Amino acid sequence: MRAPIGDFDTATPAPDCLDELTAPVADAVRRWSGSVPVEQILYVETDPQWADTAVFVEHYGRELLEQSANCVVVAGKRGGESTLAACLVLSTTRVDVNGVVRRHLGARKASFAPTDVATGGSGMEYGGITPVGLPESWPLLVDSAVVDLPWVLVGSGRRRGKLLVPGKVLAALPGAVVLDGLGTPV
Repeated sequence: MRAPIGDFDTATPAPDCLDELTAPVADAVRRWSGSVPVEQILYVETDPQWADTAVFVEHYGRELLEQSANCVVVAGKRGGESTLAACLVLSTTRVDVNGVVRRHLGARKASFAPTDVATGGSGMEYGGITPVGLPESWPLLVDSAVVDLPWVLVGSGRRRGKLLVPGKVLAALPGAVVLDGLGTPV
């Protein structure tokens, strides 16, 4: 199948390449009960050396920047308690950690989670964290601009590969909350 965006030779329905995905992402695909058929979630193989967004769009095409989203893990703290959440924003923006995220989590302080916490808690590789297959206890905060895109390029759980997902599907993932202004211009 030809990828709906980007200059990728092929895109494979995610259920057909479970071995390419991390365990939590593959499990989420296997258990899929979303509003669209799971075959609409596509996997494209990419080179791990180009996984970081800036390098990725330089190699695969600058037009992908407008169709890509980054998923980052944040930690909100209040009274000695820590809450982890994932945030999904367009690659052209950054997460408003100290405003929108902090207020939504009811935290006194919010910051990006340490790498070992993000990867250990998600079961995914740093630079490949995706909203598909996150722990159900984590809120998934999704910027409304991501949901408005017909197709969004996100991580696959590994640095090798990306998922192409209809934007509206991301709003329907477990724990998802769509927020205006979550992503602020860079």
